[in-house]
Amino acid sequence: MSLVFKRRDLPEVGELVIARIKRVFEYGAYADLEEFENLEAFIPWSEVSTRYVRDIRSVLREGQIVVGKVIRVDKKKHPPQIDISIKRVSEGERRVRMMRWKRNQKAQKIIELAAKKLGKSLEEAYERVWSPLYKAFADVLSIFEECVIQGPDVLRNVGLPEEWIGPLYDEARRHIEIKKVKIRGYFEIQSYKPDGVERIKKFLSELESVEIPYSHTTLRIYTVGAPRYQIEIESADYKVAERILSEILKKAEKLSRELGLDVYNFKREEVGKA
Repeated sequence: MSLVFKRRDLPEVGELVIARIKRVFEYGAYADLEEFENLEAFIPWSEVSTRYVRDIRSVLREGQIVVGKVIRVDKKKHPPQIDISIKRVSEGERRVRMMRWKRNQKAQKIIELAAKKLGKSLEEAYERVWSPLYKAFADVLSIFEECVIQGPDVLRNVGLPEEWIGPLYDEARRHIEIKKVKIRGYFEIQSYKPDGVERIKKFLSELESVEIPYSHTTLRIYTVGAPRYQIEIESADYKVAERILSEILKKAEKLSRELGLDVYNFKREEVGKA
């Protein structure tokens, strides 16, 4: 998949770029810069690998996607002469840069689909949506992810035109799956008083009625066999889940005293993906 919207400027020296190998020669290779409009870069033979390479084709092939570091930009030439290095890119840099490129592809696809729904051109989508978001945020997809979690006001608050907000929100919800975490633990509670069953029911109902002011967050409390009662908090945000659990435990301790429970314990189990 290629990017729908391309950059119209030039890369800076030291910048990491995504390049698709186009032609390979003994002395180096030429590659298209995937994120830029009609820009080509040259990869010198000496910048292909940190180890000695007898045959450059053993490392590079036509159509291959690589991450390069810009080492020269000659703006006096037309078109500009851009040289990039592969060997100067660390494995960590390569991995992060490739991930960012793939996330940009997904973000641009969401914008493209929203434009089609509105009957807008890609040029207008670029000017009204992609360009302002790309200039303001390092990771545009993160804005759409936040929008899915918190609602369309996220897009409204970053200044996007009102007519784009609904379609963008709809497409984001269709194409983004928010990964969730689950916090789990259990209460051990007992009451030896004549109305002990009612006290325990009140304890559980009070906890279940705790208001959860966050979307994509749920709370469940159920019995696993008296006197043990499971609690599960599932959320798109680990910090939110921890905050809710902390609030519930404070309330639980207070309730256990008010209701005069004879046994009250809480044991945390595990944190993991939902």
